[in-house]
Amino acid sequence: MSRSVADPRPALQWRADQAVRPIERITPREIAVGLSFDGRPHTVLMASPEGLEDLARGFVVTEAVAAAQDIAAIDIRSEEQGVLVDVRFHPGAGPRKARPRNLEGRSSCGLCGVERLADAVRPLPVLAASDVTLAHAVIPHALARLEDEQALGRLTRATHAAAFFSLDGDLVLLREDVGRHNALDKLAGGLLGDGHDPTAGFVVVTSRCSFEMVEKTVRMGCPILVAVSAPTALAIDRAQAANLTLVALARADGHAVFAGEERLVVAEMETV
Repeated sequence: MSRSVADPRPALQWRADQAVRPIERITPREIAVGLSFDGRPHTVLMASPEGLEDLARGFVVTEAVAAAQDIAAIDIRSEEQGVLVDVRFHPGAGPRKARPRNLEGRSSCGLCGVERLADAVRPLPVLAASDVTLAHAVIPHALARLEDEQALGRLTRATHAAAFFSLDGDLVLLREDVGRHNALDKLAGGLLGDGHDPTAGFVVVTSRCSFEMVEKTVRMGCPILVAVSAPTALAIDRAQAANLTLVALARADGHAVFAGEERLVVAEMETV
């Protein structure tokens, strides 16, 4: 793992059954990322330093700023205080009014600096009906694969992951970040950048399943979201309204379906 992503730091470890001893702990880096649109500052995100182009592209789409095809270029410049990421749009395809913010976006929060309730919970598109189905048995397989592939998380135990799997359980793309929203935005940006079809699979997140995670998944166009932790009531309501299948409390031995249960089927996996 590159030192630009994670650094070793000294610490003192205490345990009840042994003496205090010095240890070295690998810690993930967290930097300030200034995000601007056509040179106009929008917000500051606290994020892991890799995948910043994916982060910006995903943020534009999942925050309903613009469509992916409206982006002409993404410029990244290092500064003493952090990194500046400027999203440039094609002429005549400028960003729609973005959700206004007047504070930095902290790595743990998706709505820091939002001033009005109307900007916090905004209208969502409704996912189109389709014949997409996911076998229950695929989910624990995906969780196990995700656990194996979280390089930064395994090294630091301090990051979140968001991954996209095919409906057969094949891992397509994985992104990690100190911020759960950042990880999902990076995943969205990576999928869009690589030309993957978000309707042909499902998203798995290791973090708390708040309504913002539901909204970002819907705006990605993905019909199924699987979360390791429990959802909030608003997350369930938003999923139901947007025709998103929401699976949560996902573990190796089972999971709970809170919305869109018609997409989950009982079938054996052909390959594991």
